[in-house]
Formats: sequence, structure tokens, C-alpha cells
Amino acid sequence: MAYFAKIDENGIVTEVHPVTNQTIQDENGVEQESIGVDFLNNLFKTSDVWKQTSYNNNFRKQYAGPGYTYDEVKDKFISPQPHASWALDGNDDWQAPLTRPTIYNDEADPVVWEWAFYWDEEAYQADNTKGWKATKRNVTEYDGAAHSDTATYDWNGTSWEAS
Repeated sequence: MAYFAKIDENGIVTEVHPVTNQTIQDENGVEQESIGVDFLNNLFKTSDVWKQTSYNNNFRKQYAGPGYTYDEVKDKFISPQPHASWALDGNDDWQAPLTRPTIYNDEADPVVWEWAFYWDEEAYQADNTKGWKATKRNVTEYDGAAHSDTATYDWNGTSWEAS
């Protein structure tokens, strides 16, 4: 299956449609993006801009979805900015302004607990030394389910501290 992203006048993906591989093959059996574009514009009776996107991330960086941006110069899809403070790196991946935590679990064998961490934009805007937060999750299956600590922790750059 081939997938095509519809691009609006601002370079934003508005929808993605599947097209069978056979539909986009030329007379020699070679897949051609232009055939898929023509097929979709004929199907929808439009003259929209369509770009093929790879479900396996084999080209144009990553699979596009609604809200992604198509960068025509780089010929790739960029995911939506997850938080206002995050910036694109040289690979066009969004990075937090603070380094992602490096401690994920207790490193026991088997693991007893792990950190379920997330970015808190409000915390970062209030104090730009904070932003990563976590809860401690017990992964020991003593009753068939994992249990989380209700306390919130802040990442200080080297360890988790109770908030």
C-alpha cells in the first residue's frame, strides 16, 4: 500500500490517503509518485498538492499525519511541535530545552520500578531549570497490575527529586 499526504498552501498536511501499489505503477510495473498524485486528483476532482509518505519511514524522514509540515526544500515531513519551548535539531527532530532524563528504572534484574516521565511546559515556563516530571511506577506484578506512586518528582539533571 502506498500513502499520500495532502498538503495545503502553508505546507501543512491535512489528510493522508492510501492507494494500492498497483494503482501507482507505470506500464513497466515501476511505482511512480506522479501516477498516485494524478489518481487522487482525478478521484477527488481537484488539483491539490500530494506527496507520497512512507509508512516505514523509508523516505521523507517519517510517515506524515494531519498537522505535520512538509518542508519542500528538505523534501521531508516534520512532526508538529510538541511544546512551545522545544526546538528542531539538525536532524529535524524536536528536542526539549533540557536534556531528557537518563534514569528510567531501578536497573534491578528483574526491574521492580520505573519512572513514567513527561514534559511539563508550565513548569518550564515558570522555572527554566525544570520541565521533566515523573511518577514512580512499581512494575512488580503482585496482583496482576502495575502500581504507581502518586507523588510527582522533578528531574534535576542527574536524579529525580520529590516535588
